Amino acid sequence: MLLEILSVITPVFICALIGFAWVKRGLEFDTGFVSSLVMNVGAPCLLFSTFMDIEIGMQAFSMMAFATIIAMLAFGGVGFVILKLAGLDQRSFLPSQMFPNVGNMGLPLCLLAFGEEGLALALTYFMVNSVFGFTLGVSIVSGAFSWRDFLRNPIFQTVVITLLALVFDFTPPAWVLNTTSLLGQLTIPLMLLALGVSLGRFRISSLRRSLALSALRLVLGFAVSVGVATLLGLEGAARGILIMQSTMPIAVFSYLFAVRYKRNPEEVAGTVVISTLLSFLTLPLLLWYVLPTAA
Repeated sequence: MLLEILSVITPVFICALIGFAWVKRGLEFDTGFVSSLVMNVGAPCLLFSTFMDIEIGMQAFSMMAFATIIAMLAFGGVGFVILKLAGLDQRSFLPSQMFPNVGNMGLPLCLLAFGEEGLALALTYFMVNSVFGFTLGVSIVSGAFSWRDFLRNPIFQTVVITLLALVFDFTPPAWVLNTTSLLGQLTIPLMLLALGVSLGRFRISSLRRSLALSALRLVLGFAVSVGVATLLGLEGAARGILIMQSTMPIAVFSYLFAVRYKRNPEEVAGTVVISTLLSFLTLPLLLWYVLPTAA
């Protein structure tokens, strides 16, 4: 079991470390360009090519999407209450509790731990997380909701196209599958490099508060996902993926939202760094817990 856990964690850690070392050496890394490339090209292509290549089944897809929505709403409800009791600004910190880093860290971990089936289920979680994160998450931070942004979201558009292809049993031409597969392969390495770069650039302010919010994200994610998985009767890879994705640290895009709308960006950056570092420490225990469920 120890070797299996190390085989999952080590590649993720090394790739993130390369990004960290890269920026610490003063080398150029355009995070904005890489993030846009991933969200607008890489991730949609990875999602489409994976679902076209792997027969996950509409029932498994729907159940994972439903479980993700339930978990996300629970994160929001519990997070709202705790932040309210603590007297913290909801617009600054609630999105970071609702939307874990299921892309940069979650996707590679799920792929390494659960294989291609795990990647498909993890992408389902990523899909829901991205669509709601870049719509509901932005709405919370900004105080306004935009249907235009929702409909123009590349992940949402890809989901619609993919679901139509699956429902009508449409097989795209080989050149489409090969192209999307090739572009999709950019996603996971770039996400991990960008994660390392972000950790190298962010600074921690208000250590005690950042530590508390980071711990809340990880504990809340694990407790809620275990409850949702048990309630819905999820087993095997589906249970493991839901728990693993839900227990990821705070997403980098929470910091980007905070910067854009001037919602305590320094403190949000601190939570991203600390929650990610904490997650590297807790990952062995998390994998020890979820890996037997894949058997």
